[in-house]
Amino acid sequence: MAEPFDLVVRSRRVVTPEGERAAAVAVRDGRIAALGGYDDPLPAADAADLGGLALLPGLVDTHVHVNEPGRAHWEGFASATRAAAAGGVTAIVDMPLNSLPPTVDPEALDVKRRAARGRCHVDVGFWGGAIPGNLAQLRPLHEAGVFGVKCFLSPSGVEEFPSLDRSGLRAALTELAAFDGLLIAHAEDPALLAEPAGPTYPEFLRSRPQEAERRAVEQVAELAAETGARAHIVHVSAAACLEPLRRARAEGVRITAETCPHYLTLSAEQVTGPAYKCCPPIREAANRDALWEALAEGLLMGVVSDHSPSPAEMKVPDFAAAWGGVSSLQLGLPAVWTAARARGFGLADVTRWMAEGPARFAGLPGKGAIRVGADADLVVFDPDAGFTVDVAALHHRNPVSAYDGHELTGVVRRTWLRGTAVDFTTPRGRFLSGGAR
Repeated sequence: MAEPFDLVVRSRRVVTPEGERAAAVAVRDGRIAALGGYDDPLPAADAADLGGLALLPGLVDTHVHVNEPGRAHWEGFASATRAAAAGGVTAIVDMPLNSLPPTVDPEALDVKRRAARGRCHVDVGFWGGAIPGNLAQLRPLHEAGVFGVKCFLSPSGVEEFPSLDRSGLRAALTELAAFDGLLIAHAEDPALLAEPAGPTYPEFLRSRPQEAERRAVEQVAELAAETGARAHIVHVSAAACLEPLRRARAEGVRITAETCPHYLTLSAEQVTGPAYKCCPPIREAANRDALWEALAEGLLMGVVSDHSPSPAEMKVPDFAAAWGGVSSLQLGLPAVWTAARARGFGLADVTRWMAEGPARFAGLPGKGAIRVGADADLVVFDPDAGFTVDVAALHHRNPVSAYDGHELTGVVRRTWLRGTAVDFTTPRGRFLSGGAR
């Protein structure tokens, strides 16, 4: 008799890279060992039959600001990874700024890992940082296992993570090209940014025009072409960026880009308060439509949260003074699914954008898809259940979110990490390594 599997999960809506199908997913030693028919006899120590509920691969979110150590009162590894698991996200990659010290050398990376060890409910990787003066640290960070290094082309909002000018950007890309490292860039041209003329959202939006994003994207693309380096544009909000990205990719430039749930599901016309403030800003509905078209086209590699939380007292009513960042780590899947379904997209599309695409971008072949050999990161998703967002009931640290009170469709019922159900009390997350490891 064949050895029983550790777990078999059956669903009539298993979302695989080939599309939806009725199937049984068999797990052994934390990995998907077999994909069988829904009715196949597969002996198992544990089993679940989901019927018509969907089974998705765990989502991969490569843009999360955890902020620990140093600003753990903004967000910490325990709270952030609980929110991730509750939202169907089984792997995150943490951004290098906002923590103290910022992750700009291997020693700071060690500090970050020590802060995270034993506290993570999902798997966690780390980005390094590229700032003025740390050029010699980029290769050591790569060798220490970061997935790449992030830079800002405009002020980051925290003084310990200053931005790169054009010569600094060229130097970083030249250094990274020598070992095929990856640079990810917050792309806004500071010369085209201005202080808001007043405290309202329209004034804030005018202070960060689309042209600022477009010019910065063109600069990154030009220097990536010159140096041969890999580059990635984070959180694209402006439709004006799409043609420069399309042109650069057609010319063979090694450049990719992402967008975020808030740019796809919210619009400037519906902003009601500073919980919506982020940089670059949420733009008009017509701009949002263009982002959806670019996502469907494949110009944007996927959708990641840019979960950037802060204490409630930093979200003051004045849009000029409020901290910029949308807290959405737990809500990305239902938010995107609600909007995607209304536009005629299916679960396979959402999975491609929020699991497969980010996993491929980060170089995580064991994540982001239900296929034999992959990690058994699985999510039970009820695509028809509706709910009203209550920010006080979410797992992230501070009760602030632009989605508070919104009606969304799609509920995560259960999450497995490498075949073990996440119970929100026992951290089982592991560290993920990129770079040279």
